[in-house]
Amino acid sequence: MGVVILIVMAAGVAAMLTRKLPTAFALVLLGVVIALVAGAPLTGEESVLDTVVQEGAPMLASTMIAVLLGSWLGRLLDETGIAGTIVRKIVEFGGDRPTVVALGVLAVSALIGTVTGSAPAAMLAGIIGIPAMVAVGIPKVTAAGTILMGIAVGVPFELPIWQFFSTALDLPVPTVRGFMVKLFPLALVAAVAYVLIESRRRGVEHTWSLKSPAARPRSRRERLGDAPWYALLTPVVPLVLALGLELAIIPSLLAGVLYALVTTTRPREMNKRLLRTLYGGFEVAAPPIALFIAIGILLAAVKLPGAIEALEPLVKAVSPQNPVLFVLVFTALVPLCLYRGPLNVYGLGAGIAGVLIAAGIYPAVAVLGLAASYNQVFGVADPTSTQTVWSAQYAGVGPQQVMVRTLPYVWAVALGGFCVTAAAHL
Repeated sequence: MGVVILIVMAAGVAAMLTRKLPTAFALVLLGVVIALVAGAPLTGEESVLDTVVQEGAPMLASTMIAVLLGSWLGRLLDETGIAGTIVRKIVEFGGDRPTVVALGVLAVSALIGTVTGSAPAAMLAGIIGIPAMVAVGIPKVTAAGTILMGIAVGVPFELPIWQFFSTALDLPVPTVRGFMVKLFPLALVAAVAYVLIESRRRGVEHTWSLKSPAARPRSRRERLGDAPWYALLTPVVPLVLALGLELAIIPSLLAGVLYALVTTTRPREMNKRLLRTLYGGFEVAAPPIALFIAIGILLAAVKLPGAIEALEPLVKAVSPQNPVLFVLVFTALVPLCLYRGPLNVYGLGAGIAGVLIAAGIYPAVAVLGLAASYNQVFGVADPTSTQTVWSAQYAGVGPQQVMVRTLPYVWAVALGGFCVTAAAHL
């Protein structure tokens, strides 16, 4: 039975890789088929409909709410001009010094990455940041990679990510936060190294294939000017509350929303802006929410007693227990989280993580180390991720070019994450 489940999983990966099925649809189908293969009844206790579908779909509800609030805050950062102002101030500070400009945009990308992820974060930092970097001579591929590496620096402090790992792996938020704090310096060192090495190795290139930002019609936000200086603290507010004061994630994000609104909006306009940006946040959050519904269904399926019993001996046989082998094996498997592969935490990788925990192969915190480390690679180098595609296309290069240039750096981050995990939890 375990072999059959693995074949089903492989078929699901093939369907996602070949774009035969969208990832969310493929994960739901996988969950249902795995439950049936594991011998689960259609209804009743530990069943396909009542357990896998009914209980699995809302399993990550808290994560979905956190994603929605992060998207809402991201829309506020955009509409109120907070994100654009931060980027412009950094670019003005850098002047005509390419490396300083790139490092400044990297810092802004990291800050925005703590609020929201994926394409919205890339757009908030990149719409101004990429043309600015290219204008001072940063090569296009390096400019696109700088945005992505910066977002990856912010990901360890992205509150919806904390909520996702906490719920999916059944870990308390402080445990997730503790590992993410350890992962942050690894991501930071890799990102700074990327900017310093790639910008100097490729030299200065004064070319730009896109229209100048000045040639675009000015938006209402640009006509209104920069956001107030105190509003620029908005991205830091949720982080200070959640990390410094250990406030719960959802209230921390709500505080960020309210701070952005109060510091940028006249009282008579608050209601309209709140509703407008909230609805815009729903549009941004819809794809990841659909994915989290599907991941919940898959997690519920792999945690069924029949599935655990079937998969445990197979997974245990191929899972290294020696710390050195643990690091070597999982480092070698890094490419499997690319192209929506089986170790992508927002795909089948979530199911594999569930099996590792449910079968007792590794402690949950060690699985957190694996998943978070792989997520650093996926978020930057995967040519199918929305932020990578947007950044590459906006810079006028291919996503594969960005992958080739950034992969060595994020691979090193994953290696560091595995070392920390093995040393602390194996």
